[in-house]
Amino acid sequence: MSDRIGHLKHTWVQSHHPAHQALRLQQQQQTEPMFYYFAYGSCMCPVDLKRTFGENTHTYVIGAATLKGYRLGFYRRSALRNCGVLDMVKDPSASVEGVLYRLPWRLSDRLDEREEVPQGGYRQEMVNVSCQDRIYTSVRTYVVVNKLAEELAPNDWYFNVVLRGALTCGLPEQYCWQLFNHMYQLQQRHWLSSVSAVGLANGN
Repeated sequence: MSDRIGHLKHTWVQSHHPAHQALRLQQQQQTEPMFYYFAYGSCMCPVDLKRTFGENTHTYVIGAATLKGYRLGFYRRSALRNCGVLDMVKDPSASVEGVLYRLPWRLSDRLDEREEVPQGGYRQEMVNVSCQDRIYTSVRTYVVVNKLAEELAPNDWYFNVVLRGALTCGLPEQYCWQLFNHMYQLQQRHWLSSVSAVGLANGN
């Protein structure tokens, strides 16, 4: 397990000094409307999000953020990825770690399409998150519309891209381990169920 995390982990290096980054964001705000977005699944990985937008998304990352009152679960089956994908459900005793982005409004429709909003896959939900000792209000995130009754395991590709995003953007190490363990246990359960099903089919 440690080898797998060690392979994925690398240092998050900002391309510019934080003061320069803040100035760049201010200039961006003056030129086009923006919105805040809280990612907790595969979109935590800026490289994977770049696939959707067709442009570099690292500069839109504000940092690791915390959303209170929700917990993670794999309550949606993705037809595209043929596996379970992440969702959030309300839980007053829990919290979710993720990545806060500040995105140009021109990317809003493409983000909705990625989350399959037009097809009824996910829906927008507005939340408040804490990031770098500040509370951000009216932050967009997405939750599954029709949730599965039980969690469905992710495949290896989804497993890796979620963990890579969490590590790259500096989510707490303990949370990364919890996320790793959650996905690993789901995969193990799926594997055992598959083995049992094959055994029953063969009369064992």
